[in-house]
Amino acid sequence: MAERTKVTILEKVVVRFSGDSGDGMQLSGSIFSNLSAIFGNEISTFPDFPAEIRAPQGSLSGVSGFQVHIGSRKIFTPGDKADVLVAMNPAALKVNVKFLRPTTIILIDTDSFRKNDLEKAQFLTEDPFKELGLTTQQIVAAPITSLVKDGLAEFGLDNKTAIRCKNMFALGLVCWLFERPLEEAVHLLENKFAKKPLLVRANIKALTDGYNYGNNIQASVSTYRIEGKQVEPGYYTDVNGNKALAYGLIAAAEKASVKLFLGSYPITPATDILHELAARKELGVKGLQFEDEIAGVCTAIGASFAGALGVTSTSGPGLALKSEAIGLAVMAELPLVVVDVQRGGPSTGLPTKSEQTDLMQALYGRNGESPAVVIASSTPTDCFEAAFWAGKLAMEYMTPVILLSDSFIANGSSAWKIPNLDDYPAIKPHYVDAYIGDQVWKAYRRDPETLVRYWAVPSVEGFAHRIGGLEKDYTTSAISTDPVNHQRMVTTRQEKIDRIADHIPPLEVIGDMDAELLIIGWGGTYGHLYETMEGLQELGRKVAFAHFRFINPLPSNTEDILKRFDKTVVVEQNNGQFANYLRSKIAGFNPHRFNRVKGQPFMVSRLIEELSKL
Repeated sequence: MAERTKVTILEKVVVRFSGDSGDGMQLSGSIFSNLSAIFGNEISTFPDFPAEIRAPQGSLSGVSGFQVHIGSRKIFTPGDKADVLVAMNPAALKVNVKFLRPTTIILIDTDSFRKNDLEKAQFLTEDPFKELGLTTQQIVAAPITSLVKDGLAEFGLDNKTAIRCKNMFALGLVCWLFERPLEEAVHLLENKFAKKPLLVRANIKALTDGYNYGNNIQASVSTYRIEGKQVEPGYYTDVNGNKALAYGLIAAAEKASVKLFLGSYPITPATDILHELAARKELGVKGLQFEDEIAGVCTAIGASFAGALGVTSTSGPGLALKSEAIGLAVMAELPLVVVDVQRGGPSTGLPTKSEQTDLMQALYGRNGESPAVVIASSTPTDCFEAAFWAGKLAMEYMTPVILLSDSFIANGSSAWKIPNLDDYPAIKPHYVDAYIGDQVWKAYRRDPETLVRYWAVPSVEGFAHRIGGLEKDYTTSAISTDPVNHQRMVTTRQEKIDRIADHIPPLEVIGDMDAELLIIGWGGTYGHLYETMEGLQELGRKVAFAHFRFINPLPSNTEDILKRFDKTVVVEQNNGQFANYLRSKIAGFNPHRFNRVKGQPFMVSRLIEELSKL
C-alpha cells in the first residue's frame, strides 16, 4: 500500500500555468481559478499573453502564461512569485525562472524537454535546471504528451487533437496537488465544449488521467490545502475587468432608463468589451463594430445626440485617433463614455502588456481648452463601479467621461458578488423638461447651479435645435466668433467640470492616520499598493494609503488629505504623470515618486523594499 501523502495547509498560494501559446494554459488556469472560487477561496488572476499572433512553437517569444493567487483571506494581487509552476516546455521554464521561489514545485512534460526543444529555448546544455540554477526546487516530471496520446487512443482522435488535451492532464495533476475534486471541473468542461461531445469526453479523460497520475506518485510529493472562508450570502461569479466594465455600462443605462449604444473598433486589450455588449441584445444594447476608431466614436456621439448613452471603447492608440471627436462632444456638451484599456506604448508598443501611460492623453490630449471627466478603475470587480459612475456623470453633467482601465485588470479576474441594482444611486439625465427660466429655451441654456446644459432629445415637440463643433453664443446659442463670448464659454465649460467635485465621493485614506508615509496611487495598481501597505505595517512602519478613482475633477477633499501627511509617495507605472498632475493642482505639494514602466504588474516585495527606505 502506498504511503499516505503529506498534506500541508496554506493560507495562500500562487500557481502559474505556462507553455506555448497553443498549449491551452489560459483555459487550464481559468478552470482552476473557477474551481478555487467555487470552494470558497479568494482569487486574483493574471493572464500573460505573448505579443506575437503566433510565434514559432517552443520559442521564448511564444510563451503564454496564466497566474492565479488563491487564499483563505482577501487576495488583492496575482502574487509575486509562484509556489507551483506548470512548465509545458523549456521556453516556459526559462521565461518564468524569475518568478520562482527556492521551494517552488515545477511540473514539466518530459516529452517536450528533448534536445531540439532545449535548442529552441536557447539552452546551451542538456540540463536546463542546472543551467538556470534551479537546485532547490522540487521537480515533478511526467511524460504528459505520451500519456495523453495513449490514454485517448480509444477515442479515435487525430494526433494533433489528442495532444491539445495535454493541458487538461496538467490541470488534473494540479487539482490533485491542491485536493480539488474534479466534479466541478467536469461541469465546466461540459459547458465549454457543449457542442462537441467527443471533445468533452476526451478532455475529461485527460483530466482524470492527470489526477490519477498524481495519486500514483503521492509518496514523492506533498499536497496542499487552501481552506475556504465564510462568504457573504449571494450570487457570485468569476469576472474579469472587461466583462465587469461592460456590465457596469449596462447597469448605468438601465438605471437611467435609456438605451446603451457602443460604437467601437477592435483593439487589444479592449475588444472583449465590444464582444460582451454585442451579445447583450436581450437588454436592448446595440454593440456595433465599425470600420475604424473615428467612425466608432462618431456613431457613439450620434447615439448620444439621439438620446442614448453613447459609448466607445479602445486602447491608447485608438484614444489618439478619437481625440478630435471627443473635442466635438466637449463642444456639443453631449454624454459620452470613452473607455481606454491602457496597454504598453508608444505607438503599437506592447499590445498585450500593461501600463498607466495614457493619463496625460486622457486629461489633455485634445486641441483647445477641452475639459472632460477622467475616472480610473482599480480592480477587475471595481470596473463595474467605475463604469456605472462614468455613465452617471456623463448623463447628469452632459460631458464626455474618459474611463481608464488597463490590460492587467481588464484580463485579470476576481470573485465578484453580483450586485443588487436597487442599492445603487439614481441616475437622472439632465433632460430639457427640467428647464425653468425666464427666457425661451435655447440649446445652451444651463442649470444655474451646475452649469449643465439641458438634453433635448430630437423629436420632442418645441425643442428643435442645432449643436456642433463651432463655438456658440452663451445667450442665443447661435454660432459666435466674439472673443468675449468665447472666453465666457471656455470658462463655463471648465467650471462645469470643476463643480462635479462637490458631487462625487470624497477621497478615503486607509491604514494609519498618524502615518509617517502616505502611499498614493490610481488605477490598476490598487491591489499591489494595498498589499505593500500591509507588508510595511508588518515591518512595524506607520503607513497610510490613498487611491484615486476620480482624477478630473479630483475629490473636493484632496488637498486637505494630501497635505495632512509630512511624507508622501506617488507610485505609478509611468514616468510620473499623476505626480505631476497633483503638483499642478495643489500648490506646494511635492511628493516622492516611484515609477516603473516594464509592461508588467508591480512586484509587492520590490515595493516594500523601496518604500521602506522612505
